[in-house]
Amino acid sequence: MSTFMAKAETIERKWYVIDAANKPLGKTAVAAANILRGKHRPEFTPHVDCGEFVIIINAEKAVLTGNKLEDKYYHHHSGYIGGLKSIQYKTLMATRPEMAMELAVKGMLPHNKLGAKAATRLKVYAGAAHNHAAQKPIEL
Repeated sequence: MSTFMAKAETIERKWYVIDAANKPLGKTAVAAANILRGKHRPEFTPHVDCGEFVIIINAEKAVLTGNKLEDKYYHHHSGYIGGLKSIQYKTLMATRPEMAMELAVKGMLPHNKLGAKAATRLKVYAGAAHNHAAQKPIEL
C-alpha cells in the first residue's frame, strides 16, 4: 500500500469564518493558521498547498491575556540607520486590529513560498461585516 500524496490541482478550497470576539488573539490565530495550511484535512500533504480560505471577523474585539497589551511591542525597521520603530500592542489594537491579527497568523505559517501563498488567502476584518457572502463561508 502506498502513501497518498495530494496534488494542488485537485484541491477544492472552502471558505471558513472565524469570529474573534472575546477570544484570545493567539488561539484564534492558531485555528486560522491550521486551516490556511490545510492541517485539518485527512489528505494533508506537507509539501503541497492544500489549505483553504479564512475570514476573521471582529478582530477589534480579540483579547490579549495577561499584561500583553502593556508589555508587548511590534517592531519594524525602515532600513535606514536609527530607523527602528516600535508600537505598543495597546495602540496597535486600538488603531489597526487587523494588522495585529495578520501578524499573529503569519508568524504561525511556514516562512517559505507555501506560507506566503497561504497568507494571501487570509481576510481579516475589524468589525462583524465582511464582503465574502457570495463564497458561502462556513462558520467555525
